[in-house]
Amino acid sequence: MGPLRSGPAPVRSDAYASLSRLYALMSDPFSFAPDPEHPGWMRWELRDTTRFNAFLGPILTRMEGDKALVRMTTGRRHSNLADSTHGGALLGFMDVALFAAARTFGSISAAEAVTLDLSAQFIAPSRIGDPIVAEVELLRETGRLLFMRGLVKQDDTVLASFTGTVRKSSPRP
Repeated sequence: MGPLRSGPAPVRSDAYASLSRLYALMSDPFSFAPDPEHPGWMRWELRDTTRFNAFLGPILTRMEGDKALVRMTTGRRHSNLADSTHGGALLGFMDVALFAAARTFGSISAAEAVTLDLSAQFIAPSRIGDPIVAEVELLRETGRLLFMRGLVKQDDTVLASFTGTVRKSSPRP
């Protein structure tokens, strides 16, 4: 018989790596996983439901060609008195769409960037209760900046157009 060991078993490096990845996922303020109700879409959702993003509801995203598609379904809480999506809700969606698209492009992970500017043009009203989709293009990426533009659509109707610049956060020491 070999010598008896005392104390805990040594931790294998692959187990440590798995635990590190699990911790990173748990510490990520967003969940980003396939949505079983919408095959081909990723569900991008803030874990803390007391934050603004939760007001918009679940955000779905996927790549289509060189564009990121970002989708939400509007509800009464997003409506104005004309029973269309309120402009403020649309602006909030456009801002969140920049970050969801950047995540989908692989340019950032969660909470690592800020909006520098967002410009929007409202074009048509929407129907409440039906999904709206932002088609977002990454025009240019530098070391710290993402320049994007997009269209918000409902079916074939263009509801709004927008451009935005996102600044990546400084690397942590």
